[in-house]
Amino acid sequence: MGWRDHQQRATEVQMRRQLLGTAASGVGWVGVIVATATNDWVRTCDYTKATCVRMDELSSRGLWAECVISPSLYHCVGLTQILTLPAYVQTARALMICACLLGLPATLLILMSMACVRLQNDTSAVKKRRARVGGVLFIFMAVCSIISTVWFPIGANKEEDLMSFGFSLYSGWVGSALCLLGGIIILCCQGIDPGTPSRDDSFYYSGNRGTATLLDPPANHAKSARV
Repeated sequence: MGWRDHQQRATEVQMRRQLLGTAASGVGWVGVIVATATNDWVRTCDYTKATCVRMDELSSRGLWAECVISPSLYHCVGLTQILTLPAYVQTARALMICACLLGLPATLLILMSMACVRLQNDTSAVKKRRARVGGVLFIFMAVCSIISTVWFPIGANKEEDLMSFGFSLYSGWVGSALCLLGGIIILCCQGIDPGTPSRDDSFYYSGNRGTATLLDPPANHAKSARV
């Protein structure tokens, strides 16, 4: 019963870690989607910084549009000319879309690897493989989002004076960090299988001598069990 209690506790700890990693990755996926869908990535200035501060007018740039923000005006122009867009905008678009799409199969794989989900011909090894693939996908999502959210402000600063970062960029950073953390937790909790006992140090009781003896071959168990 001692080993069974240890096995149960280890399984519960592993389940809690997997749930924690799944929750963190799920929230991070939402953050990546918000960053991709909104256009407040960076705040730039079309004039000198002193003029922009005095006029209280800034330009907000994202993946899909450029907007003018002032107390009396909020106007956006879509970035529809794909061939004329800078390389950093096109690359950021592709990476963020890839990150958003990868979140769906990653989440499904993690959910199908839960102990409470039973599918036909499911085994522990299959569930572990699903969880590991899902964790790798979340880490890949984080890498794609990190590259986009770091490269985009650098490219925007080379074209215009960068005034500040927008909430979309912060959303992408937080989402990337949570996806990376969640993926690592999911991979770490799948490292050791607590359900397989070791027979190397197993003791078997023999009725002939009434003492516990260490028998290496498993076949000797049947012989020593006779009374």
